[in-house]
Amino acid sequence: MERVLSRTDAEDNQMSDQELLLEKCEGYAVLTLNRPAAMNALSPQLLGDLCTAFRELQDDPGVRAVVLTGAGRAFCAGLDLKALSANEEGLGAFAIHGEHDVVAAINDFDRPVIVAVNGVAATGGFELALAGDILLASSQARFADTHCRVGLAPGWGLSQKLARIIGPSRAREAHFTGNFISAQQAADWGLVSRVVEQAHLLDESRKLAMEIASCVPETVRVYKQLVNDGLEMNLAAGLVMERNVMTHVNQHVSGDSISSRRATVQQRGKSQAAD
Repeated sequence: MERVLSRTDAEDNQMSDQELLLEKCEGYAVLTLNRPAAMNALSPQLLGDLCTAFRELQDDPGVRAVVLTGAGRAFCAGLDLKALSANEEGLGAFAIHGEHDVVAAINDFDRPVIVAVNGVAATGGFELALAGDILLASSQARFADTHCRVGLAPGWGLSQKLARIIGPSRAREAHFTGNFISAQQAADWGLVSRVVEQAHLLDESRKLAMEIASCVPETVRVYKQLVNDGLEMNLAAGLVMERNVMTHVNQHVSGDSISSRRATVQQRGKSQAAD
């Protein structure tokens, strides 16, 4: 499954017969769902490759962030329904809550995952996108929950996550109708961080990954865990957790290291102000 691509190779990735492409860069990695003819629908093979990739990247300290995107006009159309109907085991062949639980594999990855939604993200593909930490959407991205249209119940958290992000009423409308949410609507509702022109989506995602990779990696990991754990608590419990983590982590930070890093931060601030 694993293949390290050059930037030029990545631009031609649709020619590959591999269902998942891996490009390792300095400080980050790019994973590309590569079934464009099937709108990057999740086959058992692709699910397995994704799980393997995240588990292997977890063991690579040189990877401080991951960009996840799709080849072609779609991000991901969800589970491959053709493969589902052709397999005697049905949904069991996908092992979505077993060895092929890609959402669990992403949750276990302790560094930021940037999802570059380049097109349609539907049903299981919508759930896959929501497994990421930061979502960037191209101007051509659209989101849809079609579980009620195809007669399947969600299994990767969509019924619980979406209402917490965009509000219960909007989420219910999306769930019960299967209607599409446009990229701009997704940004207005806080579903994605921002909308980027299609031609610049991957470049912007790489830039963001490099910015994350330039931060103190141990702190980024702790911060990600703080945010994710806090989302499962009430505010009071979250504040107690933060205070406890701060006490443990900050006692190991020296004044000299803070001073040297502060100088870098100040210089970066001046550069951004000049831009």
